[in-house]
Amino acid sequence: MIDLETPWVEKYRPKSFSEIVSQNIAINNLSEFVLKQDIPHMIFTGPAGTGKTSTALIIAKTIIGEQNYHRNVLELNASDTVRMDFVRTVIKNFINHSMNFSIEKKSLKFVILDEADNIPTQVQQALRRMIEKSSTSVKFILMCNYINKIIDPIISRCAVFRFANLSKEMIIKRLKFISKQENLKIPKEKSVAFFETLYFISSGDLRKAINTLQMSVALELVDNLDLDELFKISGYVDKNTMNKLLDNLNNRDIGKIKDLLSTIENFDSRNFIRQIVDILPSLDIKQDKYPLINAFIGEIDYRISQGADERIQMTALLSELIASIKSK
Repeated sequence: MIDLETPWVEKYRPKSFSEIVSQNIAINNLSEFVLKQDIPHMIFTGPAGTGKTSTALIIAKTIIGEQNYHRNVLELNASDTVRMDFVRTVIKNFINHSMNFSIEKKSLKFVILDEADNIPTQVQQALRRMIEKSSTSVKFILMCNYINKIIDPIISRCAVFRFANLSKEMIIKRLKFISKQENLKIPKEKSVAFFETLYFISSGDLRKAINTLQMSVALELVDNLDLDELFKISGYVDKNTMNKLLDNLNNRDIGKIKDLLSTIENFDSRNFIRQIVDILPSLDIKQDKYPLINAFIGEIDYRISQGADERIQMTALLSELIASIKSK
C-alpha cells in the first residue's frame, strides 16, 4: 500500500553520509571531521534541495547519538524565528544550559540554523559573539543559499562547505528509487516523460521533485498519467498552450499572444518565465539580441518581485521577443 500519510521528503531523507546524493567533495571532508570528532563551526551554502539540512542532521546525530539528540540540538528556521530577542533568550539559554551527556559522548551541543542568509545583519552581529564564546562547547551549523548575505566575521569563524546543484541523472535516479519503494504503477510508455517533467518542475531541487512526485500520487495523476495536469497543479502552463505561444511568437502575432495570455489561469510569472527561457532556442532570434533579451528577462523578473502587474510585464517580455525575431 502506498504511504501518503508520511511526507516522502522525511521518509526518504538520507540517514548516513553514503546516502547523500552527489556531494562527494563536501561529504568526504565532513566525514573525516566526524571520524576525528573534531568539528568546527560550519556554513553549508548552495541551492535548495541539495542536501544541506540532511547533512547537518547526520553530523549531529552521529556525534551526539539519537538518545541525546533532542535535548542537545537546537534546530531553527532562521528566516522565521531568529530576531534579536530570540538570540538573547532562546539561543543564549540553550548555549548556557548545563550539558547532560553520557560519559562516552563528547560534550558538544549543536545549533542548526536553516536559511541563515535571512537573518538581519544586526542580529548576525550578536550571533557572531555567541559563536566566538561557545567555540569549545557548542557548534553552529549555518545553512544558506547565498553566502554573500552572511557577514564576514561569521564566515571567518566557520568552515565553509559548498553544495553543488544536483544533476538531472541523480535526481531522476532518486525519484525512480522512491517510486519503486512505494510500488508506484507508472505507465511504461510515459515514464521517461514523467520523470523528465518532475525534474523540470523541480529546477534541480530534489526536495521539490520528491514533493511533486508525492502530490501527483495523492491527486491520482499517475495511473492515467496526464503531464499537462501535472504542469498545471505545479503552477506551470500546459504544453499545448506553450506550443501555441511558440507558433504565435514565430508568426510575430502579438494580438493572438494577448488573447492566449488571457486564457491562462493560476498565473505564476516565475514559472512562466522559466518556460519561456526553455523555448528560446526554438525561436529564430537575431544572434546579437540574446544578451539584451537575457538582461530584459532579469529586469522583468525584478519588476514583478517589486509588485508590478504580472500579465502586463509578461506581455512586455513577449513583445520584446517578437521585436528580436528575424522577419520572414
